[in-house]
Amino acid sequence: MANHILLFTLISIFQLGVISSHPIPNQDTSYMKFVHEASELQESEEYDYIIIGGGTAGCPLAATLSSKFSVLLLERGNDPNKYPSVLNEQGLLNAFVAEDDGQNPFQHFISEDGVENLRGRVLGGGSMINAGFYSRGHREFFETAGVDWDMELVEKAYEWVEETVVSKPSLSPWQAAFRSALLEGGVGHDNGFDLKHLVGTKTGGSIFDNKGNRHGAVELLNKGEPENFKVATQATVQRIIFTGLSASGVSYSDSKGKLHTAFIRKKGEIILSAGAIGSPQLLLLSGVGPKSQLKSLKLPVVLDQPHVGEFMSDNPRFTPTIVLPFQVVASSAQVVGTLDNNIHLQAFASPLPFFAPPSFSLLPPQSTSIVPSLAIFVGKFSDVYSEGSLRLNSSIDVKESPIVRFNYYSHPDDLARCVRGVRKVGDLLRTPTMEKIKTQDLEGNKRFQFLGLSLPENLLNDSAVEEYCQKTVTTYWHYHGGCLVGKVVDDNHKVIGIENLRVVDGSTFSVSPGTNPMATLMMLGRYVGLKVLQQRSS
Repeated sequence: MANHILLFTLISIFQLGVISSHPIPNQDTSYMKFVHEASELQESEEYDYIIIGGGTAGCPLAATLSSKFSVLLLERGNDPNKYPSVLNEQGLLNAFVAEDDGQNPFQHFISEDGVENLRGRVLGGGSMINAGFYSRGHREFFETAGVDWDMELVEKAYEWVEETVVSKPSLSPWQAAFRSALLEGGVGHDNGFDLKHLVGTKTGGSIFDNKGNRHGAVELLNKGEPENFKVATQATVQRIIFTGLSASGVSYSDSKGKLHTAFIRKKGEIILSAGAIGSPQLLLLSGVGPKSQLKSLKLPVVLDQPHVGEFMSDNPRFTPTIVLPFQVVASSAQVVGTLDNNIHLQAFASPLPFFAPPSFSLLPPQSTSIVPSLAIFVGKFSDVYSEGSLRLNSSIDVKESPIVRFNYYSHPDDLARCVRGVRKVGDLLRTPTMEKIKTQDLEGNKRFQFLGLSLPENLLNDSAVEEYCQKTVTTYWHYHGGCLVGKVVDDNHKVIGIENLRVVDGSTFSVSPGTNPMATLMMLGRYVGLKVLQQRSS
């Protein structure tokens, strides 16, 4: 109990410091001319395209389509300027430890595996609450995604995103040290600074500029055409409206609980970009999903689609956390070490254990720091073979997260890769650079002081390392699936069996692209928008 009180106190102090010392940054907020609270909109309107979800993929998609057609973008959250702390790097802590009171830019949910997770609930989506690392998708993602990619258009879409939101980071002292340790520990070639996915050690891009200001997907709205574009915040979509097997509109509520409807014009479309949790949830609530599940909840069946909510995966992580013997400046992810089977190693520095698993002792024995600096090592991998599912809870309330199970490490290959990743962290801790972060105990011996579960003493013992992986499993917030290409949508992201309806977000992914999916999700929004414009003009 004392640890929880101390943690709460430290969080409160840290948050007060962030809010008082970091005013809202000078960002390009010209997108605000598009933004209206949903309560300001008419009860019934008509558009060419209605996009559900103003997140990482939805913002670039909406901006792109608005160049030629009228677009309504519906976002259940609020404008990020309502939450000053998410607009700077030092405010990262809020997303991981703040209480979810329904008014925050994120929504907590706990999977049936017992692992805590987060959903974005803000204009800009997950790009407004994440750690900011930007790296393009890996080659295998494009080869196995089930889409016949136009790779020249993919390249142009990435570049369109990058010219607005991506910076080359100036490495903090901790990130520079971690980079040295990766190279000393044999993590491949030194790739310098690069936005592409590469095996070895590299400095990636960041959506935090060198003043610590965040530039998320919301700023891509600035590229929209004002005359064609409307963004509604605090607009919670209740269901998609169908006429037979054609999507024709949406029903959404505003912050006052008032219902609105919006319909699409001839040749228009409704596009779900509500994320890997929200998109399958809304399909189910609207009557598209397994017939048995819908009937059990007394929902009308529009289309019996057994694959909606299936093939859900999350990228598990293990997080060895070490108390540093000196203070360092907090830093987000800037460097990554990638092994040849897409195991990724990153590290953070923090005054608080916001990346640690839920169960830990706040301060280890012999620690004399009131607010320690922590070295937080993170291991994860892109290609996850363990799969789970999503289903509606009994309340069928869209504001409540559905029931999700990811079945972490149920596939032996996932557990084997965790073992390899843990062993590589062990290699890093034996490097000359990492030797410097050992502390001296009361008997004069130098050792690492772990916060929470320490690495197994014998890293060659398979069962011991496997047990460590199982005990420390938690999320890297890169969940995906539920509306897979080839199962729920076709290679144009159109919902199979339904007219005028697409899904464009991470729910269509069978693997998480690259070190971090954010870059590819923003690219996907731009890419699909361009493909739709091409199809309409042909």
